Order: sequence, then structure tokens, then C-alpha cells
Amino acid sequence: MPSVSRSQRIATAIAEHHPEDLYARNKGLLGMSNSQLHDFASTSEKGLPYKKKKKKPQPQMSDGAMSNILDGRMRKIKA
Repeated sequence: MPSVSRSQRIATAIAEHHPEDLYARNKGLLGMSNSQLHDFASTSEKGLPYKKKKKKPQPQMSDGAMSNILDGRMRKIKA
């Protein structure tokens, strides 16, 4: 599985070759196998963003609002 950002690729390369230099927030990478670390670290950086952007959460409708919408559609179909 390739890295999705340059930061991820760099962190996995450090975890693979110099695990003692990892930041505390990245210590979870040490739980990965050496082959997984190698796969992530060997990803080409060409075209990768430096940092992956977070997706904006979609607003969720309550069950009551959804049922009102569906009831309105059913009334139009029956009429």
C-alpha cells in the first residue's frame, strides 16, 4: 500500500531505518511489519501532497427530518 502524503512517507522511512529518532506521536508506526514499512517508505514522492487534506464532514439529517421528506414524496405519488 503506497503512502498518501510526503509526511507519511518520511515518517515510515524514519521508522524503518532509524526507529530511535521517531517522535512520540509516531511511535505507533513501530507496530508495523518491516515489509509494510518498506512499502510505505519506498513510495515515490512525485505528485504526493505534503499533507493530506481532511474531508469536510457532511451534515447529517435526523430520523424525523428524513421521514418527513419521505412522507412528502409518498403523498405526491399517491395524489
